[in-house]
Amino acid sequence: MKMICKNKRAFFDYEISDKYEAGMILTGDEVKSIRKGQVSLNDAFGNVRDGKIVLMNCYIAPYSYAYDKSDSYTRCNRDLLLNKREINKIIGSVSRKGLTLIPLSLYFNKRGYIKLEIGVGKHKKLFNKKQQIKDRDLARQTAREIRSSTR
Repeated sequence: MKMICKNKRAFFDYEISDKYEAGMILTGDEVKSIRKGQVSLNDAFGNVRDGKIVLMNCYIAPYSYAYDKSDSYTRCNRDLLLNKREINKIIGSVSRKGLTLIPLSLYFNKRGYIKLEIGVGKHKKLFNKKQQIKDRDLARQTAREIRSSTR
């Protein structure tokens, strides 16, 4: 499994409860651009439209050697490929519980297909983020003190 890009802000801003692996409907130029690593998951999110899961606002740069080099398709909506059972489960949790779909990472699987790991989560409150930062700093300080005392 080769990682292409990762959404680092997702775990800081959201509490992820479920994770799903989804395929994406892409054109050949988009695949080549993704293979070059010209993709960004920042500001991207998932949405439900007509019984389908759609990835919105994901940036894929236009391929430099493509016939059509227009920027009009860089942030277009892309359908995600999931099982019907997974789609129904996601639609139920998003509609009833008020959860959000967040893309977590984009990678190649063992067969060479581009897969998107999408998470269902709830947005963290500001005090939760501050508490997480405090806990991380405290753990870092204790690890430093342990290392310095053993020397």
